[in-house]
Amino acid sequence: MSLNGKEVSFTSSDASNEKITAAKMPYKSYRPRSVSTCSTDSCSSASLSEDDIPVRSKIQQNSSGFSDFCIKDIRLKDFGRREIEFAEQEMPGLMSLRKQVMENKPLRGAKIIGCTPITAPTAVLIETLGSLGAELRWCACNIYSTQNEVGAALAEAGFPIFAWRGESVDDFWWCIEKCFEGKNWKPNMILDDGGDATNFCQAKYPSIFKNLIGIVEESTTGIHRLYKLLKAEKLLMPAININNCVTKTKFDNRYSCRESVIVSLKKCTDLMFGAKQIVLCGYGEVGKGCCQSLKGLGCIIYVTEIDPICALQACMDGFKVVKLNEVIRQVDIVITATGNKNVVVREHMDKMKSGCIVCCMSYCHNEIDVAALRTPELKWEKVRSQVDHIR
Repeated sequence: MSLNGKEVSFTSSDASNEKITAAKMPYKSYRPRSVSTCSTDSCSSASLSEDDIPVRSKIQQNSSGFSDFCIKDIRLKDFGRREIEFAEQEMPGLMSLRKQVMENKPLRGAKIIGCTPITAPTAVLIETLGSLGAELRWCACNIYSTQNEVGAALAEAGFPIFAWRGESVDDFWWCIEKCFEGKNWKPNMILDDGGDATNFCQAKYPSIFKNLIGIVEESTTGIHRLYKLLKAEKLLMPAININNCVTKTKFDNRYSCRESVIVSLKKCTDLMFGAKQIVLCGYGEVGKGCCQSLKGLGCIIYVTEIDPICALQACMDGFKVVKLNEVIRQVDIVITATGNKNVVVREHMDKMKSGCIVCCMSYCHNEIDVAALRTPELKWEKVRSQVDHIR
């Protein structure tokens, strides 16, 4: 894409948390590329001959004849099982819980719809809930983070899983709906990440919604949505706010994100971080974790923050607090971690220097106004898996 004579690329990361990356880079005419509409065209854990067949059109069945699932490819099941076994070693709490109470089936009668990232650690949770007596139907809370091999392993184990990496928006909502449409199935609990399953249930299945026993929500975005329902007097059941739990805010938000931000950018860009200038939008727990890891790699970091306390914390931690427009022309990377929408808009992207990367570290996919780049005059070209060049 030509923006003030510069070229732009867009990439989407496939790390455990949902992330979007955009980059502006010089265009090399000698590099062969194929036209694409979005980077999720190539999102897959494996290159198999069936990749050209739409996932929803495949006839799927596991080795036991079970077919109530929709995943990328059941042949990835063995690889996925190894991934889950590795994750079990890092989750002694859940493994211990299985041993202690599995025989008593304390969750018998619980019918849970899950809408979270489909990753190996999530699979450990799913199988733990199942071993404790719960009935489950599960989908992904975003289109990027699903590990196809893990979905295959869960489907092979007999869990109704509806998720694959690189879903379209239509696929995403279809998968959520499939979680509500099981035979003789009436869910009584929702375990949500982002509030999509909760809002979908409230809008399309009000009779199910009003009879729910409870909702569990783990994201800032989802909690905001629950508070809106509460304010409108439409939240008719208990809702557990996992997001504000101290082990979530102080550990998951901070320490997990400080690792995943590096992994995500490395996978997408092969970038060397030393001496790169980075602006971090938002200095909450996620932003703090990102800054900590990036600082350790020798990056020069700026912070934008509207909350005065968080802004002061950034100053005390040694970071320069700025407005985005003050540094947008000079930075190499822009990272958003605010939970708000349109933090980075077309006006900002027009000013970015060639090679600037934009990464979203929160649940909100609309922190970066990617829609503003989907205009007729711009051409999207696939550079490699999950990397698109726009000119």
